[in-house]
Amino acid sequence: MAISCDPLNVVICGVGGQGNILISGLIGNALMKTGYHVTIGETFGASQRGGAVFSTLRISTKRRYGPLIPQGKAHLILGLEPLETLRMLQQYGNPGVVCVANTHPILTIGALSEKEEYPDSSELKKAIVKLSRLAWFVDATGIASKLGATIVVNIIMVGALIGSDQIALKKEDVENEMWNTFPHGKMKLNLRALEMGINNIKL
Repeated sequence: MAISCDPLNVVICGVGGQGNILISGLIGNALMKTGYHVTIGETFGASQRGGAVFSTLRISTKRRYGPLIPQGKAHLILGLEPLETLRMLQQYGNPGVVCVANTHPILTIGALSEKEEYPDSSELKKAIVKLSRLAWFVDATGIASKLGATIVVNIIMVGALIGSDQIALKKEDVENEMWNTFPHGKMKLNLRALEMGINNIKL
């Protein structure tokens, strides 16, 4: 499909250690090789493991745009962690925004030390739905655990993004970029993760 808005403003969010930066580059490079102009913003926040991080992509058929997305102007949010998805929705969302979100929480340091309470998963999901025009949810962490490699949560989420049909991204374009990114010995696992992400996305 063609992009629905030009530029298409995409936010990819999660916590440090989930591979946010890697998939921002993967998606951006795959789109550029199919003819789109893509600007990838820096990752903001505490990028250390467990800290909140996010990246921005601005995708256009016309020209390169600056990397910063104005608040309230995201069209698509890909969330690797549900609370971070909600936080990005509150900052960049609008009545037309679409979300593709992992359902599995990663507790903050405050929640682990019982200094703060992590929101209930069902309440988080309801809030995401309420703030989105469309929202898809996938248990990417559960799928990754079945594959025996939680490190592929990010690739499963890329597959879910493809499965949502909300971005001009084809499976074969991402696969080609993956061959340029990952050691060939890791490709069987990552290709399987991508396929499972595409097949397991659900509303």
